[in-house]
Amino acid sequence: MIQADAGKGILHGISGVIAAHDGDIGSVSIIENTAQGARIFFEITTPNWDEMLMALRELPVVRSLNTVNSMERIYGKRIIIMGGGAQVGQVALGAIVEADRHNIRGEHISIDTIPLVGEQQLADAVRAVPRLSRAKALVLAGALMGGDIEKAVLEVRALGLLVISLNMAGSVPDAADLVVSDPVQAGVMAVMAVADTAKFNVARLTRRVF
Repeated sequence: MIQADAGKGILHGISGVIAAHDGDIGSVSIIENTAQGARIFFEITTPNWDEMLMALRELPVVRSLNTVNSMERIYGKRIIIMGGGAQVGQVALGAIVEADRHNIRGEHISIDTIPLVGEQQLADAVRAVPRLSRAKALVLAGALMGGDIEKAVLEVRALGLLVISLNMAGSVPDAADLVVSDPVQAGVMAVMAVADTAKFNVARLTRRVF
């Protein structure tokens, strides 16, 4: 985590030092960028860790630098739940309880929810999920979804994202990897599908509607 001066070219200067020390940036987040300064979070792997940190601290634009645990280690894999508020809440209930069971055994799985209505709003949100770091599965929880949402589901599945749908009206269930009627069970199965501590594998299922 770097606290730096404000201004243009700050990210360029910092990333140049990282590259000069064979640093591979796994992710970068600009936490804050104001006239008073910037806070930037990097996840980096490098064989020259101590030398890289020393060089970064010597940059005139760097005010402070702290090493912290990665988001992968703290929050781990992310499951995204979106759709109608009532259904989202029930899916989250199952997902949170199941995630707790696996996290106690050493997993790191976090649950994100966003209640949304409207075809375009949901389609945009579905397409945005692959841009979220560590997102492994998407659960669509609603009563009616289709049209552009179906197209968005097919697009993100092609990128490797697991998509689970409630058994609802519309064409989205036909486009999803897995269809589950009970929202609580949908949350449970989403966690089981991404957990290394579970033996559940969607690809091995002989049927996809439950």
